[in-house]
Amino acid sequence: MALPKRFPDREEIAAVRAEAAELEPGLEAETTHRLAGRVLARRDMGKLMFLDLVDRSGKIQLLVRPDDLGGVDLDLGDVVGVGGVATKTKRGEPSLVVRELVLLGKIRRSLPDTFHGLTDTEQRYRKRYLDLLMNEDSRRDALVRSRMIAAIRAYLDKEGFVEVETPILQPQYGGAFAQPFVTHSNYLDQDVYLRIADELYLKRLIVGGLEKVYEISKDFRNESVSYKHSPEFTQLEWYEAYADYADTMDRTEALVERAAQEAIGGTKVTFRGHEIDLARPWRRVKFVEALEEKGTWSRDADELRAKLDAAGVDTNHDKTWAQLVDHAYSHFVEPELIQPTFVVDWPIEMSPFARSTDENAGLVERFEAVVAGMEFANAFSELNDSEEQAARFEMQADEKAAGDANAEEGDPDYVEALSYGMPPTGGCGIGMDRLAMVLTGRDTIRDVILFPALRER
Repeated sequence: MALPKRFPDREEIAAVRAEAAELEPGLEAETTHRLAGRVLARRDMGKLMFLDLVDRSGKIQLLVRPDDLGGVDLDLGDVVGVGGVATKTKRGEPSLVVRELVLLGKIRRSLPDTFHGLTDTEQRYRKRYLDLLMNEDSRRDALVRSRMIAAIRAYLDKEGFVEVETPILQPQYGGAFAQPFVTHSNYLDQDVYLRIADELYLKRLIVGGLEKVYEISKDFRNESVSYKHSPEFTQLEWYEAYADYADTMDRTEALVERAAQEAIGGTKVTFRGHEIDLARPWRRVKFVEALEEKGTWSRDADELRAKLDAAGVDTNHDKTWAQLVDHAYSHFVEPELIQPTFVVDWPIEMSPFARSTDENAGLVERFEAVVAGMEFANAFSELNDSEEQAARFEMQADEKAAGDANAEEGDPDYVEALSYGMPPTGGCGIGMDRLAMVLTGRDTIRDVILFPALRER
């Protein structure tokens, strides 16, 4: 039997269910509605059949009299189109009295009976289509993420930003401390890298006069997987001429607050066991002061290592002072930042693209935004002096020579671009997957990436 190629004029189930909910029990509306979706429950009660029809917007009960339709031959999981009128049963269940039923898609493999026990979490990720089909929470999370990104785009567009695209395959990777994926271009006859960040190309556009730019894109880092790390992830980066990191903090607060309101209807969430409020204003703490409070700050590498060793921190893999101080921060400070917090004014060794503070040339105007112990945003007052940038790249080369494999690679072409002059600029990167974790209350990044990276079976 040939199945129909289309089912036009269908409505969303949620809208029809809302209409049915307003009726008095036992009454039927007069307007005919057309719905389509998947049959996920069936109850035969003699001459009356009850079906649960599900689409992206929700679920509704169908009241079907098979004799009136010439018989009904359906399996759980079949995709059907129906026509009928809204009603509310005497027990108060919003429903649709079916006058027409059309098979649109035939299931050939039985749905898992206990798929969402969850007896096999890995199967949820490997067969995300089944996870979405069987789990209303998973569908909700996907839609929350979509609304979040749409709200962010709308906010930035309204603020005068231009959405752009920059290269994914790059001859020189940069913009972050990370290991890249490498591949080979046959045409160019050279190795190229999947970008680890969009930063250096977006700032070239600031040099070019676009003034306010953003990109929401895939970035790639050839590193380990954790609850907050994925080798392929989505990042928002924006750059704004004539702004600094204080302006960028204000914009970050406003953007996240707007995204939360649009995606989940408010700013309060439960994330990693904590009640979080994303509403402005957020707390601000200084990097050095936070470490001093924990007794783990020193500008001397040997002294800092001794402090960490005494505190029971394994520093065997820390080769440089920058690695030691980063370890101290991630171990003692970051986990205790629960409500949204900006950690500001970082050591210059850890931030090769940020301008120095006015008070201390050894610190730079950088912030990280942290919630429930997880960093989700990173921003600078961008370095816009080409000579200083070249010196910073040399500093990073020294870090690499000292054993930091993730130290920033130099990029002479970027230095040349800066030599033509870049206005003072504020820039920020926000991990879209991590922000989606916060808004959905999910503890692992795999839950908010539709098809996460997995090892072979």
